[in-house]
Amino acid sequence: MSRVSTSHSYSVVLRDLMRATNSQEQAQGQVSSGRVGDSLRAFAPQVEQLIAANSVKARVEGYLEQGKLITSRLEAQDLALRETADSADAARGTLAEALASDRGDAIMGELQGHFLTAAESLNTQQGGRYLFAGAQVNTRPVEASRLSDLTAAPAVADLFKNDALKPVSRLDDSITIQSGFLAGDEGTDLFEAFKEVQAYVEANGDFTSPLSTAQKTFLEGMLPKFDAANKALTDSASLNGANQVRVENSLAQHDDRATLLKGEIADIAEVDMAEAISRLEQAQTALQASAQVFATLRGSSLLDLLRT
Repeated sequence: MSRVSTSHSYSVVLRDLMRATNSQEQAQGQVSSGRVGDSLRAFAPQVEQLIAANSVKARVEGYLEQGKLITSRLEAQDLALRETADSADAARGTLAEALASDRGDAIMGELQGHFLTAAESLNTQQGGRYLFAGAQVNTRPVEASRLSDLTAAPAVADLFKNDALKPVSRLDDSITIQSGFLAGDEGTDLFEAFKEVQAYVEANGDFTSPLSTAQKTFLEGMLPKFDAANKALTDSASLNGANQVRVENSLAQHDDRATLLKGEIADIAEVDMAEAISRLEQAQTALQASAQVFATLRGSSLLDLLRT
């Protein structure tokens, strides 16, 4: 036969009241935060899966941020390389036009402008860092601004201050690309062509109008050299463009993976809001019922029953 006492009844009702209070607090926390809980214990037995998913997600998001920086660099390089290639093509056009018109008086002035454009393109900066300087990102890679600087230096190579470290970028755990170019590699052939024209003028005097036979022969011989410089720069721009495509594809893959991981994490860590609200309402109802029973019990006593 079970014993019946006021203290026992209080104990039972109080335990129910505390259980209802805890259920309400838990449901209220889930509705407020949208998450299953605030500690790893709340996610058992999927805690290992959650930790692994968050770790991979952080790494993928790191590659996404890195990819955006690489994309910005490649876009800036694309513009600089194409401008340098255009300078070579424009210089070739100046010589061809001079030969066609038989006038040489404007050649050196135009070549000076094309050379300056090429030099400044190879000195392009992004975020205050020189793109074509290798690892020496704070050093201006091209130390020349006039055609006479080319013949004044012992060699064209002496005008380039970049080091030999070509920038390399990681796209994911296993793929890296050469994401940068060096001013010396890209500018040497073009600068050599400019230097040859400047040296000819210094040795033989300015081009005349009309051109002499010797001047025509010299200019005709320079056309393929500027063509070759233009082709080499265009090839570099094409390689840079191919890298842009690879980075874009990599970013798309990382973005898809990040979305998948976010969904996986949400399935584990986030609550079904409709279900959570329903549990909250049930917990509130249970709490009200327990509180009412407790209040009723406080107003009664077994002694009252024994007196009747």
